[in-house]
Amino acid sequence: MNVYKFGGASIKDAAGVRNIQSVLELTKQKSLVIVVSAMGKTTNALEDVVAAYLDSSPELDARITSVYQNHWTIAQELFGQTSHPVFNEITLLFRQLRAFVDGNTSRQHAFVYDQIVSFGELLSTTIVVHYLQDQGTEAQWVDVRQYIKTDATFREAQVDWEATQAAISQQLPQSGFLVTQGFIGSEVGHNFTTTLGREGSDYTAAIFGFCLNAQEVTIWKDVPGVLNADPRHFKQTKLLNQISYREAIELAFYGASVIHPKTLQPLQRKEIPLFVKPFNNPLGEGTRVGKGPDLSPEIPCYILKDQLVLLELSALDFNFMMEDHIGEVFKTLHRSQMKVELIQNSAISFSVCIQDKYHRIDELLGQLRQHFRVEYHPKVTLYTLRYGTTQGALELTKGKTVLLRQESNQTLQLVLKAQK
Repeated sequence: MNVYKFGGASIKDAAGVRNIQSVLELTKQKSLVIVVSAMGKTTNALEDVVAAYLDSSPELDARITSVYQNHWTIAQELFGQTSHPVFNEITLLFRQLRAFVDGNTSRQHAFVYDQIVSFGELLSTTIVVHYLQDQGTEAQWVDVRQYIKTDATFREAQVDWEATQAAISQQLPQSGFLVTQGFIGSEVGHNFTTTLGREGSDYTAAIFGFCLNAQEVTIWKDVPGVLNADPRHFKQTKLLNQISYREAIELAFYGASVIHPKTLQPLQRKEIPLFVKPFNNPLGEGTRVGKGPDLSPEIPCYILKDQLVLLELSALDFNFMMEDHIGEVFKTLHRSQMKVELIQNSAISFSVCIQDKYHRIDELLGQLRQHFRVEYHPKVTLYTLRYGTTQGALELTKGKTVLLRQESNQTLQLVLKAQK
């Protein structure tokens, strides 16, 4: 059984849901696991619900109602009369959401986040499975939380591979079209809903592919495949036809947004090829990730990460930055839940470019300044250039100040800040 994954952009509206049926017809699959993300910007909207709930905001009900109305509108366009069973199921899911909001006593952000934001995938799969069934497809709704088992690290749950493999092998139906949720799972101890990290739906597809020994996994996107640069930031982009597992992991590590970093590892272990294809052109070539050349065609790849923070640290006594100093820095970064993007050290300084994912930079700076001199550069951009040229690097730096430069055999990284 192979695996298809449809992202939020591909099912953002009724036309996108209809397109899933078209993709199934054109690709002539007999049975599939179909992993579905939340629709469009639903995750963002539910994050606003989380914020309103934790802030005890009077906007809470309005934000929940907005999400409800959006899904109701899409369902009306797909199914017409509200007598269709899908409308009762949508209403029931929102009753469950409101029951959690009314009855929950925990104020732990990560826990609350997972319980609320997960409704996006539950809603999208409910709508998709009913539409496919109405079109004559033997589709079945599957609750992914019964199969993907994790620890209790809410928002960044770690998969319990043994429990997950056992559940999928022993309990998952082995035929038909199984529509299930991306991004979410449940923790082994108490079955609370967990999430696998932002963009974790790709990872969900890879987990099913690995556990089912799939022949291939296909991710359907709103781009032609994996491009050599993000078209939102770079004007001239080109399709990469083939990428090796190793090169794809490198690109994902540096921040290429098309493939989730964790997605590739389980697929590589079993040499399962990953295809990234355009949902609006199902028969298009797309990109194949698997055994073969590192990169085809061999062209420069550009990766951008913005809204980062650069910290330049030195010892208070102007002494060398030794192993114990650097070790203390990493412990502090870990405690503050900072994601490290780039490091560089010299005899008397240590520079680190980080992502302040949980908005704890003030706390971090307070801790670091107890032990180090700290230069703080907010709102910097990290550019990574793979297989690049000198001219390509010069183009990136136009109108910007270079705060840090690091170069290895095939990779150039630049931390830049726009000039005032």
